[in-house]
This record gives sequence, C-alpha cells and structure tokens, in this order.
Amino acid sequence: MNSSYQILYLFENPDILITEIKRLDLPADAKADELYHWLFLEKSSLSFIKLWFRSMDSSSEIEERYFEQGYLKFNETEATYIEKYNSSQHKLINRIKEASNHEVRTYIDAYLKQV
Repeated sequence: MNSSYQILYLFENPDILITEIKRLDLPADAKADELYHWLFLEKSSLSFIKLWFRSMDSSSEIEERYFEQGYLKFNETEATYIEKYNSSQHKLINRIKEASNHEVRTYIDAYLKQV
C-alpha cells in the first residue's frame, strides 16, 4: 500500500473513475487544496483531470460535491456525476471497499508523479 496518499472516496463504472485522495507526504501546514485532490479518470484515454472543488453539502443520507467541471451526488452504494459543460450524466458504483485495488493505485500513482 502506498503511504503517500489515502483514498477517501472511490466511484467507478466501466468508463470512468472518480476519487478523492488525501496527500500524506506534505507538511502539516499545507493548504487544503494541496492536501485533497478530487480526480476524474477517463479509462479509455487513461488521463486524469483534477476536479476543482467549489463547495459541498452533506446530510445523513446524501453527500454532494460541486466542482468547476460538474456535480457529484453520492451515498454509501452509488453516485451520479453530471458534467457541467456537456451535461453528460454518469452513474457510478461506490467502490471505497476496493480502494486497495492494484489497478486504481497504479492510476493514482501515475497522476501523483505528474503533479
């Protein structure tokens, strides 16, 4: 297991993956936008896009995250991501229990090498 980050959320379908990671390799006084990264992976191109976090809303049942590029609504089992610019809607499965998946970690490790 890579100790330079922790996977906080992980949502996936056959085409895309959305995850939030917390960097563990930065100083304690690092800014929140340096520590936390929401990432969108299009599997066909294997390219990550950093989702620029704007705000969030939480209730006991539903979590919502608003990004510059779209909107994510999720619960313990599933999620929906709506892209802002083309209104594409993606249904995803909550895969946080499988966060140690080697393939997912390979994707994230490759992203972190670029930032």
